[in-house]
Amino acid sequence: MEHINHTTLLIGIKDKNITLNKAIQHDTHIEVFATLDYHPPKCKHCKGKQIKYDFQKPSKIPFIEIGGFPSLIRLKKRRFQCKSCRKVTVAETTLVQKNCQISEMVRQKIAQLLLNREALTHIASKLAISTSTSTVYRKLKQFHFQEDYTTLPEILSWDEFSYQKGKLAFIAQDFNTKKIMTILDNRRQTTIRNHFFKYSKEARKKVKVVTVDMSGSYIPLIKKLFPNAKIVLDRFHIVQHMSRALNQTRINIMKQFDDKSLEYRALKYYWKFILKDSRKLSLKPFYARTFRETLTPRECLKKIFTLVPELKDYYDLYQLLLFHLQEKNTDQFWGLIQDTLPHLNRTFKTTLSTFIRYKNYITNAIELPYSNAKLEATNKLIKDIKRNAFGYRNFDNFKKRILIALNFKKEKTNFVSSRA
Repeated sequence: MEHINHTTLLIGIKDKNITLNKAIQHDTHIEVFATLDYHPPKCKHCKGKQIKYDFQKPSKIPFIEIGGFPSLIRLKKRRFQCKSCRKVTVAETTLVQKNCQISEMVRQKIAQLLLNREALTHIASKLAISTSTSTVYRKLKQFHFQEDYTTLPEILSWDEFSYQKGKLAFIAQDFNTKKIMTILDNRRQTTIRNHFFKYSKEARKKVKVVTVDMSGSYIPLIKKLFPNAKIVLDRFHIVQHMSRALNQTRINIMKQFDDKSLEYRALKYYWKFILKDSRKLSLKPFYARTFRETLTPRECLKKIFTLVPELKDYYDLYQLLLFHLQEKNTDQFWGLIQDTLPHLNRTFKTTLSTFIRYKNYITNAIELPYSNAKLEATNKLIKDIKRNAFGYRNFDNFKKRILIALNFKKEKTNFVSSRA
């Protein structure tokens, strides 16, 4: 912490050779007139003595906001002339680089704003610089990320996200630190395999757990790349498969009735109650227009199952599987599937047969405390970055924005307001 006892330091100008002459408040911005002047140094060309010559035409230098207004510095730079070789040089300052019109403070502000999920055009507009975002792009290209191929985390999360229409990119993340390990422009097995083969076999053997979704395409690859790793399927996708099976069963039963019948309308309008965890159903009564009376969600379900008793068995199966999954009752979960599988409809048979095919990985999901939840949250942030920018044509720029926004740790300052 340091004391600020000068106006130039207050607005961020640390060069003591700059003198503020006057400032004019316009309707849209603040214009600051300043002079850069200091004792003549030795000539850069012949090391001869220089004298003060004249002032250069004022340079227009965009600056950070002052008092909430965009600001512009009109800086007059001193010129020097060598008495020996007669060459003329211009005074230099830390405020702006040589042969450049954008101040260093604005460049630093661009780097700060790139950490947020803002579009490049919005950053350029906020700082009142080129709307073509060329300055922002140049700053973006200065960021370089060197991947470390010597170590891998013990717990990895794999997933994919959409970066262009019909194109999916691959992402791998450290489960514990939430650091993005890599982003690849496609999810083909060859691309993923070639990337992870850059790590030594010893590093890959140290990976203990890999969490993935239920697509199944990653499983053979994980076995080959990480021989000691346990594969954990994401619990959200397990529940999603079960809820889709129940929902499809509801739709198939609903289509058997006339669309104006009470059974059809009850199954159509209260589908959320059917798919919801029974332990999370609200106890608050509401007016059910279909039944023309005030009911709680449980009472509404009871009336539906009275009208359509064949749905009750599938509902009970769904709720029991959900309960055993959440309570980590592995034996009861698989025992229930084995007992009921021969008596189920085609939709549920397909879903539960898939579960049996991935039995070891689903067992790991039930027993181990790992999932893809953190990576799904990261994917949500990536979608925000993409949406704010209305998409990215260049994958490398998109990748850099993601790594800048998510891998850099930002220090937060919390201002505590005083109470009178």
